[in-house]
Amino acid sequence: MTKEFDYIVIGGGSGGIASANRAAEYGANVAVIEENQIGGTCVNRGCVPKKVAWYASKVSDAIHRYGPGYGFEADNVTFDYSEFKRAQDGYVARSRQGYTNRFNSNGITLIEGHAEFVDANTLQVDEEQYTAKHILIATGGRPRNVEVPGGELLDNSDDFFNWETLPESVVVVGAGYIAVELAQVLHGLGVDTSLAVRHDRPLRKFDETIIKEWLELNEANGPKLLYQTDFDQYEEIEGQIACYQDGREIIRADRVIQAIGRQPNTEHLGLENTKIELDDKGHVVVNDNHETAEAGIYAIGDVIDRIDLTPVAIRAGRQLSEYLFNQAASAEIDYTNVPTVVFSHPAIGTIGLTEAQAREEYAEDEIKIYNNRFYSMYASAAWHREPCHFKLVCVGDEERVIGLHAIGEGVDEMIQGFGVAMKMGATKKDFDSVIAIHPTGAEEFVTMR
Repeated sequence: MTKEFDYIVIGGGSGGIASANRAAEYGANVAVIEENQIGGTCVNRGCVPKKVAWYASKVSDAIHRYGPGYGFEADNVTFDYSEFKRAQDGYVARSRQGYTNRFNSNGITLIEGHAEFVDANTLQVDEEQYTAKHILIATGGRPRNVEVPGGELLDNSDDFFNWETLPESVVVVGAGYIAVELAQVLHGLGVDTSLAVRHDRPLRKFDETIIKEWLELNEANGPKLLYQTDFDQYEEIEGQIACYQDGREIIRADRVIQAIGRQPNTEHLGLENTKIELDDKGHVVVNDNHETAEAGIYAIGDVIDRIDLTPVAIRAGRQLSEYLFNQAASAEIDYTNVPTVVFSHPAIGTIGLTEAQAREEYAEDEIKIYNNRFYSMYASAAWHREPCHFKLVCVGDEERVIGLHAIGEGVDEMIQGFGVAMKMGATKKDFDSVIAIHPTGAEEFVTMR
């Protein structure tokens, strides 16, 4: 017997959860189908445990790098990874339970298992069938695995969060923010870490000025960077993994993490039983309203080719439910000026266009760039010189701020409010009109000349 709902969400990650809860708050009869753990990548093997690990590495920095400068003796401090894992896993479990509690309070039905489309309105999970007028695909993505000889020896970014012990040495392969974050976390926790990138630098989509600053800091503080490196073979030798390029061994390590990108989870969903289309990378094709080629079926988050960030999926999921169940004009969201942070050491924050992107989009005489380079007070007081670099990209006679980029202590907690200002069309004059908070890093954004 087929069970009927108003709305079925396939995928219990951040975007799907947000959409389901918003729909239920408007009285919809909602079901969420999830084959793994509720909370998806972000909660279980992504943003949340990653941020906890980043905090742990920052504590290590505070003790060992800066502590002596502030008069603290750090020689006898030890790190118990098993105790850290207990704290990390406990926080993740509590977060996951919070989602379950919210489902219960909103009357949402959680169905555990793998969903496949029978037709445009019907899904099958094990032996049961479910139908709904509106269906959302929010199945997210997963780490892409390298397909070279010996590739089965490698871990990916999901596997990292299941480690029970830390290796003595590790190589992280990749150049995106996940690779950078994992490499710097492991280095900060005392692991001999190398980061292997194919080109001349990691984070190549970020503003060049900011990444140049990161490279100088990384050169001084680690981990080791292996440039122009593209391993094409791996081999286990004496309990370690040897990494090869063009037949030559480059490096050995106890473990190798591949962080070479992600791919959408669109296989085995029975999409062939619908009119849904996929692009050449396996993403679900949607219009601006997040609707697929099959009327009544929508998709959001990492499974579509937009911006792969948890808050973006959450915004899209909620807006879709506003459209379907609260008479909103559309399910469209604005994908411009999305603030984001790389939890590196120190953090990198960015909103809007890089300088290079601005110069491609606007005439040269329309662009004006402001830079502030200074030294972290936190580090300087402990006898360390840690440069910070803040940058504004402005356009037009009114100098509207179209890009904001920064690297430095506290940047991660600093740029959210500037995102609001940029959404409102703030100009350099608006920034200048704000009285600075002193002494802070954030004041550098409103004192640039």
